[in-house]
Amino acid sequence: MSRIGKLAIDIPQGITVTNTNSVVTVKGPKGELSQEVDKDIEVKIEDNKVSLDRPTEQKRHKALHGLYRALIFNMIEGVDKGYQKQLELVGVGYRATVQQNVLELNLGYSHNIFMSLPEGITASAETAKGKNPIITLESHDKQLIGQVAAKIKSLRPVEPYKGKGVRFVGEKIRRKAGKTASK
Repeated sequence: MSRIGKLAIDIPQGITVTNTNSVVTVKGPKGELSQEVDKDIEVKIEDNKVSLDRPTEQKRHKALHGLYRALIFNMIEGVDKGYQKQLELVGVGYRATVQQNVLELNLGYSHNIFMSLPEGITASAETAKGKNPIITLESHDKQLIGQVAAKIKSLRPVEPYKGKGVRFVGEKIRRKAGKTASK
């Protein structure tokens, strides 16, 4: 049995989980999420717990069992507590501002980058004197927040020589030695 898939998911107070026609819908104080589940995986909701069962021990069924259990767990966690990601802008003159759900980034290019944030994502940017600007993203959808954070990081990837670019707060960057190190 899958070690992840066989674990039952507890449903916290104030959250409703429904399963209709292989679509699991989770409603909570932060929002509503839904996920279509493969028809082979059976979702049971009873006694404030969600459990998933698979029909056979095929490799495909084992993979889907753990996958859908993790997706449903992330949905419940998201509508209950929500998710947060913080990005740090490392570089001289790098700035970020947020106005009406539009993120404006100055990342050393000849122009500013304007990025409209999808519905369900809230962003804030803070700049403290002597510290790098930090962008904070918040959402109830883990997949969406990860996708938006990856898109922001891809606008100016961290380069290994000086360490300039967009990175997650606390992310370790593997630095390379410059040309003078070889002599």
